Amino acid sequence: MRQSVKEVVVGGVVFAAFAAIVMFSFAARDMAERATETGYDLTATFNRIDGLVMGSPVRLGGVQVGTVKSLNLDRHFRAVAILHVDTDVALPADTSIAIHTDGLFGTKYLELEPGGDPEPFKDGDSIQFTQDALLVGDLLDLIIAQGRARLSAETKDKAAP
Repeated sequence: MRQSVKEVVVGGVVFAAFAAIVMFSFAARDMAERATETGYDLTATFNRIDGLVMGSPVRLGGVQVGTVKSLNLDRHFRAVAILHVDTDVALPADTSIAIHTDGLFGTKYLELEPGGDPEPFKDGDSIQFTQDALLVGDLLDLIIAQGRARLSAETKDKAAP
């Protein structure tokens, strides 16, 4: 009898702890959603966004100032990213944006580079200056091609009298 009461109490404590964790996770998610409600949206169009996903960070000087809200294709089959930027970040209207990678094979994020325009972006504006994602395979192909060209030039120089 004593063992079954102990098992019921332990089970109840475990269940209560699990319920508390679930409630806290939903509360944290709701707080995060409310935090992203403040701010403004910007649009950026890219030729390729390989590896960028909804929720990817938008950074300025290495500090996260927003997130990627959505990704779509326009009528010319270009990738359109809708960014949500924090209210307290007033970006100049000539700000540029580039897709970067954390490390060699890390996750993708967007890096903002502010311009000098005195007029700030407004909600719904478009970033005109964009830089597409660089694929590791393309970079390796470029390095290999340059190495082959250099090797070919050295071989021709040695063969010439």
